[in-house]
Amino acid sequence: MESMVDLILHKREGGAFTRAQIDTWVRGAAQGTVPDYQLAALLMAICLRGMTAEETRDLTLSMAESGRMADLSGVGGVCVDKHSTGGVGDTTTLVLAPLVAACGGKVAKMSGRGLGHTGGTIDKLESIPGLRTGLSMEQFVGQVARIGCAVTAQSGDLAPADKALYALRDVTGTVDSLPLIVSSIMSKKIAAGCGAIVLDVKTGSGAILHRLEDSVELARQMVEVGRLAGRPTSALVTGMDQPLGTHVGNALEVKEAIDVLAGRAGGRLLEVSLRLGAMMLTASGVFPAEAEARTALEAALADGRGLAKLREMIEAQGGDGRVCEDVSLLPRAARIVPVPSPADGYVVRMDTAALGMASQRLGAGRTRKEDAVDPAVGLVMAVELGQRVEAGAPLAYLHVGARGEEEAAALVRRAVGISPARAPVPPLVYAVVRPEGVERLA
Repeated sequence: MESMVDLILHKREGGAFTRAQIDTWVRGAAQGTVPDYQLAALLMAICLRGMTAEETRDLTLSMAESGRMADLSGVGGVCVDKHSTGGVGDTTTLVLAPLVAACGGKVAKMSGRGLGHTGGTIDKLESIPGLRTGLSMEQFVGQVARIGCAVTAQSGDLAPADKALYALRDVTGTVDSLPLIVSSIMSKKIAAGCGAIVLDVKTGSGAILHRLEDSVELARQMVEVGRLAGRPTSALVTGMDQPLGTHVGNALEVKEAIDVLAGRAGGRLLEVSLRLGAMMLTASGVFPAEAEARTALEAALADGRGLAKLREMIEAQGGDGRVCEDVSLLPRAARIVPVPSPADGYVVRMDTAALGMASQRLGAGRTRKEDAVDPAVGLVMAVELGQRVEAGAPLAYLHVGARGEEEAAALVRRAVGISPARAPVPPLVYAVVRPEGVERLA
């Protein structure tokens, strides 16, 4: 058997790994038998030398198989999962899961918590009084089979090798390696057991990758790995140069999802949700074409079936479904404070990551995984790119709890750029990526 030093040198010199070689060091990462310093050296060699599509597929599958593999065969039909690469005000899961289920789809979603400037679906759901996110695998599968959707916290025994490697990537300067990003995301999706995967790959100031071409390439590689692994995968590349929704924070984002499903809100959040939902329904075979699927989604919005399904999902997980009719039952902040515009002009720029950090400073997010969150706090944007604003008019409203008001207000003021001249507004959707290729929409 080759030693870890041999494997490190092999990749350092530009060699390609076999599946057996990958299995050796992935198993060592999962079991803790390979020292961190050797894994760190190997990660840096991969970051510098890259991986072929076949290596990336093999790494993804090896990581997926390093722990428990979820079995969703008892659900019936093709389960579909949606994954976002992370953004601000991105509440699509809370809109999509019930809406797709209301149209006959099966949505089995394992989600995570927020960290840094991005929110986490599990934190958002836990702001609903009584709702449980720690479902057992039996409860998870049973709920999807019964009502068509469930969202649960990711099981700790899924893809344990990824947990070990991700922790090292964060402190070794290897986060932005595309093969490592692809294998990290896709290994968890494959281990979660869904038969089809739809991805929302963000680009812009609030995304993990700021350059459009990098985001398109990430989407292309994930779609290709999904194809090679036998899991039909497609992706949207969407803009994160401003928050997707207007609400940023846990209970606030639940409120906005309810407002969208009730027909009281729309905009960018609704449009991306409809596009992703149409892809999910066609990927799972419920509809033959995305145009028909979108029509069905719009009908489920109009007649209230999407909102009714959200209530059903909340109550199935022990939550107070009355929030769907009365959002005042959600946690509310002690105070609401406007952040005034410093000047007249047009909104020409947003540092979306800074807006996410403003919400985090108020207590809506974490800097460390063990930090507690305040479900009530966050911010609601009062402006969007391209809008004219008067001096003194609110840029955003801070929902304030016990801390962070001054720092959050300063972050919002710095994040929103005001200019006398109007600037072009970036597109919402840049591309659709499928196994057959990339379709540029903007």
